[in-house]
Amino acid sequence: MMQNDQTPPQIFDRRRRRARREARAPHFPKHDFLHRRAMLDVVDRLETTKRSFPKAAFFGCGELINELTPACGVEWLASFDDAPSRLPRKPSRAVMDDEALALAPGSLDLIVSVLTLHAANDLVGALAQARMALKPDGLFIATIFGGDTLADAKRAFLDAEIEISGGASMRFAPFGHIKDLGAALQRAGFAMPVADVDVVSVEYRSARNMFADLRGMGETNALARRPRPLARRAAARAITAIEGGAETRFELITLTGWAPAASQPRPLQPGSARHSLAAAIADMSVQNAPGKDIKQ
Repeated sequence: MMQNDQTPPQIFDRRRRRARREARAPHFPKHDFLHRRAMLDVVDRLETTKRSFPKAAFFGCGELINELTPACGVEWLASFDDAPSRLPRKPSRAVMDDEALALAPGSLDLIVSVLTLHAANDLVGALAQARMALKPDGLFIATIFGGDTLADAKRAFLDAEIEISGGASMRFAPFGHIKDLGAALQRAGFAMPVADVDVVSVEYRSARNMFADLRGMGETNALARRPRPLARRAAARAITAIEGGAETRFELITLTGWAPAASQPRPLQPGSARHSLAAAIADMSVQNAPGKDIKQ
C-alpha cells in the first residue's frame, strides 16, 4: 500500500523509544545532567520573563519540576510523559504522547518540553498542536538535541564501518539544525520565534561511560529502520577513535515562541516608514562633521 503524501516519514519507532525510556526510568536520576541543565535554563528564562502563568504543562521534566521557583510565575502545572515511570510523584500528572496532545484548545498559558521533541516524526505538527493548546500570548519553550550532538561519535562509527564493511547504516538519530528548528517554529504558527543553542562538552574516560549515559537517559537507538549488525572490528575501531579524540559534544537547542495575540508587536508593512533612512544618515553626517559645535 502506498503511503499518503501528507504522512510524515516514520524516522523513529515511538513505541520502542517509549519502552526504553520506561525501562531506564529507575536509573535516569544518575544520568539526567543534560535534562537538569536544560531545566535550569528554562527556570532562568521564566524568572526573567516576569509574568504569571496560571496554567502550565511540562513534558519530559519528571522530578525536575522541583527546580521551579516562585519567581517563575507558574501557579498550577500538570506533568506529562509517554513513559509512566518518568512522571513525578506529585499529583496532576498523566501519560501523554507529545506528538498526539490531548489538550483543550486555548487552555494553557505555558507549555515546556525538555528533551523530548527531537524524536518527533512530525515536529511541525507537534509544535502546531502545542500552539493551539495555548491561550493567546501563551509561551512555548522546548529544548531539543541539535544536529551537532555526538558528531564525533557519529563520524567515528561511519568511517569505521565504511572502512571495514564497505558501507554504513544509520546508527545515530538525525537531529535538526538550529536554522531548520527555528523555521519549524514559524511554520507551526508561533509569533516572535527564537532559537538559540547551548553546547555542552563532556570528557568521558571511556566510550562505555558515554553509552551508559545514553542508555540511562533512554536515548539509545530507536530508529524505525533497524541498522544491520555492526562488525566487531568496525565497532572496536570506532570506539578506539572515540576514546582517542576530543570531548563529546551535546548541542541543546532551545526554541521559544508565543501564541499569536492582537496585543503583540507587529512588524511594519513595507513602505510604511515615515522617514527616509538615507535622509537620516545624511542628517547624522552633518551633525557629526569635523569642527561643528554640538550644543547640549
